Amino acid sequence: MDNKLLLIILDGVPYRNWRRLFGNLEGWVDSGDARVWKIRSVLPSISASCYASIHTGVAPAVHGCTGNGNVFRLKEKDVFSQVREAGGVTGAVAHSFWSEFFNRHPFDYVRDVEYDEPDSATINHGRFHTMTGYGQANQMTPSDVDLFGSLTNLCLRFGLNYGMLHTCTLDSMGHRFFHESQEMDHACFVMDEMLAPFIPKWRAAGYEVIVTADHGQDARGHHGGRDPLQQEAALYYFGPADGPAEDTVIDQLQLAPTILHRLGAPIAGTMKAKSFLS
Repeated sequence: MDNKLLLIILDGVPYRNWRRLFGNLEGWVDSGDARVWKIRSVLPSISASCYASIHTGVAPAVHGCTGNGNVFRLKEKDVFSQVREAGGVTGAVAHSFWSEFFNRHPFDYVRDVEYDEPDSATINHGRFHTMTGYGQANQMTPSDVDLFGSLTNLCLRFGLNYGMLHTCTLDSMGHRFFHESQEMDHACFVMDEMLAPFIPKWRAAGYEVIVTADHGQDARGHHGGRDPLQQEAALYYFGPADGPAEDTVIDQLQLAPTILHRLGAPIAGTMKAKSFLS
């Protein structure tokens, strides 16, 4: 496998705040270096359910994860397994739910927090955090620049074909302050500023890059339902592929087959949605 792609998931950012507050990403849209679309999450628009659907390409009603309290090793084929089937190298820097869904359940704080398993059928190189003790008064989120650095480290050390990064910072901040507040304006600004220096590095290393969210968040800091603020986010694409018209709304179930299509990996028969990139 020669193609390379990174998926960056910033948890819990509604569409309007992507377009309003992420000046670096929007600047690349203006310069033509990136394209942006609206993406609509599956239902329920809750984190774990969306994580599972993003990588399996099937709805929660099919894979069975109904929310954050119902995490288990998924049975469906997923992006990691399909990239591995094609001979690619995979990596993830993310919340421990991702390891439980796609590698091993339950999560072991020692064994699974950091692993390098070249023969794994799913994730070869994992760097995970649990956010144990999370609450509004104690958010337990790692610095995002550390996470971006960790993903870049994996890319350089192991030659990842597919790498995924997930951070809960903005989702956690949104639950605490709601997305229409000075605190959230600043948090989105800081995230945009931290992320921006890494995108040219990744592009120079030959990676296509997708930046998006798992779901949005409404004016009361909630998500899980059908409200557009809860379901809709932005998706930014850096790469050479052609995509749909700018007013197209992408279905979250299109992400898995799109990533596999761009990497040249086989698309599982259970992934029924169509790639949105050529």
